Amino acid sequence: MPSVKPNAPRSRTAPPEARRRQLIEATIASISKHGISGTTLTKVTQEAGLSLGLVNFHFENKEALLAATLRHLADEHRALWISKSSLCEIDAATKLQAIVDAQFHPRICNRRKLAVWFAFFGESRHRQAYRKISGNVDLERQNVTAGLCDQIIIEGGYQGISAQAMSRMLEGLFDGLWLNILMYPDRFTRQTARDNVASNLNLWFPRHFPG
Repeated sequence: MPSVKPNAPRSRTAPPEARRRQLIEATIASISKHGISGTTLTKVTQEAGLSLGLVNFHFENKEALLAATLRHLADEHRALWISKSSLCEIDAATKLQAIVDAQFHPRICNRRKLAVWFAFFGESRHRQAYRKISGNVDLERQNVTAGLCDQIIIEGGYQGISAQAMSRMLEGLFDGLWLNILMYPDRFTRQTARDNVASNLNLWFPRHFPG
């Protein structure tokens, strides 16, 4: 059977959602290589092995494709952490650990996708789009985390600790560790990131997160 080149044009008969997903995945790949400014619809089509006309059929312009890509990443991340942390049969500490684990899950925390997140963080004209699309998701996670910290503080009788402050500190840890994984992969891995968060949770809530 003759081989097919990776970027050869593919069949047009795939369902629309499959095509949109294919283009979003190609956009992620392109941004990770070229950044947002260097990503063009032509590069996306080459990455996906599709025609430019097919991209224009699914997305009005580059900005619409970028917005859909960011929304896909935000929804993917949210679906993972909320599926674990909303289980009724587990306690607050286990739910908080589930949020941490989701943050460093290989499907979410890989250098290709991290490059996309930081591309939106780093380019000033795209930060507004980030806040519009992902800001509420971030706030939701922060509020859920604060609620879980509040339960843990009450259960453990911890004194002088603010649940909101702990939640904000965790968000800062997540962002900083993501950046280190992206920039220094030889020194920072998903496991070292989890270990760093575990050390902080042990410091704050030793009875719930023993070392």
